Amino acid sequence: MDKADIGLIGLAVMGQNLVLNMADHGFSVAVFNRTLTTVDEFVAGSAKGKNITGVHSIEELVSALKPPRRVMLMVKAGQPVDDFIEKLIALLEPGDIIIDGGNSNYADTIRRTAYVESKKLRYIGTGVSGGEEGARHGPSIMPGGSPDAWSYVRPIFQAIAAKVKRPDGGEDPCCDWVGENGAGHYVKMVHNGIEYGDMQLICEAYHLMRDTLDMTAPEMQKVFAGWNKGKLDSYLIEITSDILAYQDVDHTPLVDKILDAAEQKGTGKWTGISALEMGIPLTMVVEAVLARSLSALKDERLVASQVLPGPRPKSLGDPQAFIQDLQEAIYASKIMSYTQGYMLMRAAAREYGWNLNYGGIALMWRGGCIIRSAFLGKIKEAFDHDPVLSNLLLDVYFKQQIETSQPGWRRVVARAIQKGIPVPAMSSALSFYDGYRCESLPANLLQAQRDYFGAHTYQRLDKPRGEYFHTNWTGHGGDVTSTVWKKE
Repeated sequence: MDKADIGLIGLAVMGQNLVLNMADHGFSVAVFNRTLTTVDEFVAGSAKGKNITGVHSIEELVSALKPPRRVMLMVKAGQPVDDFIEKLIALLEPGDIIIDGGNSNYADTIRRTAYVESKKLRYIGTGVSGGEEGARHGPSIMPGGSPDAWSYVRPIFQAIAAKVKRPDGGEDPCCDWVGENGAGHYVKMVHNGIEYGDMQLICEAYHLMRDTLDMTAPEMQKVFAGWNKGKLDSYLIEITSDILAYQDVDHTPLVDKILDAAEQKGTGKWTGISALEMGIPLTMVVEAVLARSLSALKDERLVASQVLPGPRPKSLGDPQAFIQDLQEAIYASKIMSYTQGYMLMRAAAREYGWNLNYGGIALMWRGGCIIRSAFLGKIKEAFDHDPVLSNLLLDVYFKQQIETSQPGWRRVVARAIQKGIPVPAMSSALSFYDGYRCESLPANLLQAQRDYFGAHTYQRLDKPRGEYFHTNWTGHGGDVTSTVWKKE
């Protein structure tokens, strides 16, 4: 029997669909799952007639692969990944490649890359986005790890990835090398964080239309369908239109019957934690995560709604004008979200020594993944024009878009506050923008307060940066100062 091109462990939904995708593109695949009946059912079912071989042990899987062996793990993040790595290390030979395609924490991938390389093997931690449909027909794939492993997995990954059209009529795969060790999973984590922000923005627009314009689900569906034909063209806007159009068995909108208590799996939280560690103001993602946490307090909110005072939503006047403002508010807030995400990736690249291709990352997100949108093409253009662009807001296109969208954005946030509708993503995005463009923030007073109560020192406008001073504000303090915490 001919040896397989790649092996895959873990035949849940994502694993099975990736295998079928690989087979469709001419690659032979050996598959293993801890529950052996799953292997047999898959091979006899949807994999029947394809170049897919089922095996009943890891030893058999390794023996079925051509060198250098490529083994992809599609198992639950955490300890299961480490367990399979240990089993594979005992069976693989120098130069073989282990690939983790799950939602692993980037810090784990940094550790695992070093460990696997110490065993003379190669390691790839890759983000895979697009859900079940993407895995089957073309996901966004974000690989990082051992650089010399890339050439051995590139033909497979770029073949199965989503494709986006170039202006010349050609196609680019939504997959390219991201960087060393944990870079791939880090970029996937930031992708998921931005996804949280995009979803929250859409939900805030829905909330405003529902509770201040008294719009029905079918009426809102028409708005989202229209938005999807313009600059908000994106997968999440598209599926929102589909959701609002979907009717339950009684021919009423199903969305109206879904409990308003959101859940989460943790990648948005990881992104927020990393931002805090890096000192990056990732306000949009953090607010989106916290909005889910607040929604989960359903029982408490039911009680509070009956006793806490506040304005009640009323008509906002011309609905069409407000809907146009909403479109501008979403777009401007979206720019802030991606600006912050790129700021975070730039900080992480400095911290971990990664050489990230920022335009290439936008291209990888342009198709296949959950946050895919026409908007990402503009980000790639910005970095094509200036590869060392320090901030998206300084790009000509995005600066012009903010100038155009800003009046409507401000009107939406102001009216939402007046009417008592929470818009944490839109409002925090606006606050970030105003803070970023502000030449003089009140942090001078904050530093004086810190020095007053804790002798934490301060810098002066009339002295060189990096030179620190302390004042004995009360006349009773001493000259001893606290150490200065700095994020290099």
